Amino acid sequence: MKPPPFRYHDPRTVEEALGLLAEHGDEARLLAGGQSLVPLLNLRRVRPRVLIDLNRVEGLDGVDAGAGVVRTGALARAVGVERAPAVASALPVLPEALLHVAYPQVRTRTTIGGNVAHADPAAELPAVLAAVGGDVRLRSAGGQRTLGWSAFFSGRHRTACRPDEMVVAVDFPVAEGFAYTFSELTPKLGSFAIVGACVGLSRSGDEVTGARIALCGVADTPVRLQAAEQRLTGGAVDAAALEDVRALVAGAIDPPGDLHAPGGYRSHVAGVLVVRGLRRLWGAAA
Repeated sequence: MKPPPFRYHDPRTVEEALGLLAEHGDEARLLAGGQSLVPLLNLRRVRPRVLIDLNRVEGLDGVDAGAGVVRTGALARAVGVERAPAVASALPVLPEALLHVAYPQVRTRTTIGGNVAHADPAAELPAVLAAVGGDVRLRSAGGQRTLGWSAFFSGRHRTACRPDEMVVAVDFPVAEGFAYTFSELTPKLGSFAIVGACVGLSRSGDEVTGARIALCGVADTPVRLQAAEQRLTGGAVDAAALEDVRALVAGAIDPPGDLHAPGGYRSHVAGVLVVRGLRRLWGAAA
C-alpha cells in the first residue's frame, strides 16, 4: 500500500519545526527514524495532512553521559547509543535493552525520542525509563517542560505530549550503587516482546538497599512494581523473598491476552523474568 497524500516539510532548526507544529497542530505528524510511522502511513492507520521531517534538524542527536544522567537527544540513533562507550560505562542496561530492539539494520534508523514517543506497550526503552525513574523533555514554541515517565505515558500509543510539542531529549538517571539487567521473551529474535523486565538492585553486604522493577508488555503503559521493590528492600534475595516477589508480580498486573499469548501466560512469564533478573544481580554482586 501507499501512504495517503500529505504536505511535506523539511525544517533545519528546532525553532522552525516548532513553528510548523504550532501552525498545523494535530494535523501534523513528526518523522524521526520512521520505523513505526512509515508502516502506519503505508497501512493508512494514520492520515496526517502534514509530515514534518526532523532528520535534518540540528542539535537533537547528542548523547551526554555525565553528571548522574544519560541524556539522549531525540534524534540520537539507537545503534549510536548502543555502541557509545560512555553510555555502556554509566548505564550498561541501556545498551543491553537496545540490543533487543528489532535488528541492527532497524536500529541504525530508530531514534530514542521516536521510540519513547511512540509509546508502544511492548517497547523496551519505556520499561528502562520507568525502572531508572527517567524524564522526557518536551518543547513547544511557547516554552519547554519536563515530564516524569509516569506522567508522560498515558496509554497504548498515547502520551501527554501536546499537538504543538515535540520530544527534544530523554533523561535516564544513573543512581549510585545500582546495577540493572534487562530481559524479555519474544516469539522470535527481533520480534516485539511478549513480556520484558528491567530489574535493578543496590546492596550493602547481605542487605538490599534499593530495588527497581519495571515491566513492558503487560499493560497499556510500562508498569513499575513498587510493592515488590519494597518487599526486597532491607533483606536478602533469598528463596522466601523471591517467592514473595513472584506472588506480588502476579498480584500487581492483569495482562491482556492476544494472538501472541494469553494474559495468564504473560503474568507467569513476568514473574519468571523478574526472579531471574534478581538472581542474576544478587549473584553478580556477591
